[in-house]
Amino acid sequence: MPELPDITVYVEALAARMVGQPLERMRIAKPFLLRSVDPPISAATGKRVLDVRRLGKRIVVGLEDDLFLVIHLMIAGRLKWLPASAKVPGKYGLAAFDFPNGTLILTEAGSKRRASLWLVRGAKALEQFERGGLEVLDADLDAFSDRLLRENHTLKRSLTDPRLFSGIGNAYSDEILHRAKLSPIKHTQKLTDEEIARLFDATRAILVEWTDRLREESGDDFPAKVTAFRDEMAVHGKFGKPCPVCGTPVQRIRYADNETNYCPRCQTDGKLLADRALSRLLKQDWPKSIDELTWS
Repeated sequence: MPELPDITVYVEALAARMVGQPLERMRIAKPFLLRSVDPPISAATGKRVLDVRRLGKRIVVGLEDDLFLVIHLMIAGRLKWLPASAKVPGKYGLAAFDFPNGTLILTEAGSKRRASLWLVRGAKALEQFERGGLEVLDADLDAFSDRLLRENHTLKRSLTDPRLFSGIGNAYSDEILHRAKLSPIKHTQKLTDEEIARLFDATRAILVEWTDRLREESGDDFPAKVTAFRDEMAVHGKFGKPCPVCGTPVQRIRYADNETNYCPRCQTDGKLLADRALSRLLKQDWPKSIDELTWS
């Protein structure tokens, strides 16, 4: 799922191309995409774009007449900017937004259709999409600490909970915890003040560094490579590959459709965290430390 750095770069690219332009036409290729009925989607036709902003992991396009398009890409949704009146791709294309200077195409790969589009009227209507998460880049250490300790969860769960923190998901939480040298399963209320400060600094640093990196990668072009798996990442998606800090093979915890990646030396004092599938299968044969795994 695109997270804060990816959405920020999308928003900047969209604003540069769309603000001041009239939305000439919308072509909805997959009816499930549209989740609202009032006002009708046709009400947006002909309205000029006034602004583009990020709302958590959503993209909000402000239009004349106090209208707002709200796009949630979910896991596999992606955006493309193509020449005006470009065709909507048959298999993965969900919608097209036509402007005088180009067409924004919304696609979604895979078989699960989760991306959504809403049209609402009035800024108050946007409150339904607010999850309440703290914008870490706008917060100080005290605000971060207060939010982190509000509920006692694992660090992985807390960082990715949109009610607690805005715009952080599976990929960047792995990178943040690796930078902070903290276990993904450590509980928030067991953190020391020093660990909280370290996590705060790591969170801000990772989000800023990756936003800058993605901006530089795209340049003046529209972002074309929006993915949760990047070669430059330290641990996310790097199971079995060496940690860039200590060289230890990166490990994982798998659950549902996601997995958490971590370095056992940098983050868990050499301890291997139980994988819900493999550790149950192997039981007593499950290695307890990275040394046992390396030795075996």
